[in-house]
Amino acid sequence: MLTQQLKEGSLSPEDVLYSYMEKTLAVNKKLNCCTEVLLESLDQLKTVGSNKDGLLYGVPVSIKDNINHDCSCGVIINLDQPAEKDSVLVQVLKKQGAIPFVRTNLPQALLNYDCSNPIYGQTVNPHNPQKTSGGSSGGEGALIGGGGSLLGIGTDIGGSIRIPASFCGICGFKPTAGRLSLQGLHSVCRGQKSVSSSAGPMARDVDSLALCMQALLCDHMFSLDPTVPPLPFNMEIYRSSRPLRIGYLENDGYTQPSPSMARGVREVKALLEQAGHTLVPYCPLKMDQIIPELLIKGVLADGATTLLQKLKGGPVDPCLEPQVFPYGFPKWLKKTISFLLKPVFPRVSANIGALSGVGSVPELWKQHAAVEDYIHETIAHWRSCKIDVLLCPVIGPAYNFLYCGKIATAVSYTILYNLLNFPAGVVTVSTVTAKDEEELKHYKGCYQDMWDKLFKEAVAGGEGLPVAVQCVALPWQDELCLHFMKEVEQLVKQSKK
Repeated sequence: MLTQQLKEGSLSPEDVLYSYMEKTLAVNKKLNCCTEVLLESLDQLKTVGSNKDGLLYGVPVSIKDNINHDCSCGVIINLDQPAEKDSVLVQVLKKQGAIPFVRTNLPQALLNYDCSNPIYGQTVNPHNPQKTSGGSSGGEGALIGGGGSLLGIGTDIGGSIRIPASFCGICGFKPTAGRLSLQGLHSVCRGQKSVSSSAGPMARDVDSLALCMQALLCDHMFSLDPTVPPLPFNMEIYRSSRPLRIGYLENDGYTQPSPSMARGVREVKALLEQAGHTLVPYCPLKMDQIIPELLIKGVLADGATTLLQKLKGGPVDPCLEPQVFPYGFPKWLKKTISFLLKPVFPRVSANIGALSGVGSVPELWKQHAAVEDYIHETIAHWRSCKIDVLLCPVIGPAYNFLYCGKIATAVSYTILYNLLNFPAGVVTVSTVTAKDEEELKHYKGCYQDMWDKLFKEAVAGGEGLPVAVQCVALPWQDELCLHFMKEVEQLVKQSKK
């Protein structure tokens, strides 16, 4: 372990920082994943010795562009707005001896799972430069997947840590919202309360994610941000070895998984059963209703007004253009299109109708109440299945360029757990085979509408790309979720021997 070598002094923080700086510059040349090298990291080397007891002493850490400082979120209007001081997470990382050394790219306005903006351009996939890295924490995914960083911090409001982890072949963890401080982080639509955002770690293995969570969940964070519950990391749960009762699903009934996504779940299910765990079929509730009514009307409750204002007066990135184009339609037009499409494309109709938002404060409160009801219904459903954790697909393999903005609905597998506020993480388990590609030719989709057709095109040509699965637990069971991820990771490693 690098942390061990740094503690013992067989490696110096200088050597480690310079070698990762060099790697990062090389990776960035190929993948365009960084927005800025943090020169203050060189000054930090002079004082890092005073944090020698920190859990991350001397570890260089990459941070997503919105985690700190004067983040533009890829939006021209935000340029030249310097931050007063470090965000809480960055202060805690430094206190634990970590050295934040580079900021990484994200998509314009953040509400998108690609990674391109008019300021820094498109980030590409470390396994195939003809594919996207995914987003919105795509710069992190690409940099870590490309070997330029060991540990990064991303944010996730619809899959923004988990999707790039899946596309780039690494691990990523979205904690329960509220477990880590968001103070000092930038979002484009602050005050949106229906679908919660989380910051979380991204790395090449699950132990690194757990170590990062352990380092962040410390008294320093709890005193800097008293709104965060003072729950230190529970190592006992992370290291436990009891057999689990695991729910699993291959298809959520809304987005048919690509052949490799489904195969990933099947293979991991078999490995878990062989290892003595119990697996029971599970199906998420009412996906066709909650996507338009709770998710779209939640994230865009204001009919996308705030987002569109932020994009005014500057170019809209091609990766975002098809997604936000209908946002700007007048309400009557959204309603008319929705009405006309209903008999032919019910899913498209419902989602376009939802783009009008909620319309009034009483309606917003109703929407918030409906979200609470749905969370409690889902927990009751888990209890009736008697499951500890859930194994399910994560969107993949990595898309061809310019598709993410055309099929926002495919995030159904990840954004559900932002709505429910369940911790969820992603582990890479396989790669796309020629057989997967062959099977993709027969892909029809759950609705056989234009979005299903576009999804099939988006993932085509993926042979050799990473395949991941998603692990989920109940709120505040972050350590159990990481424990489950570690179990999956270990079983997959053993099976490859």
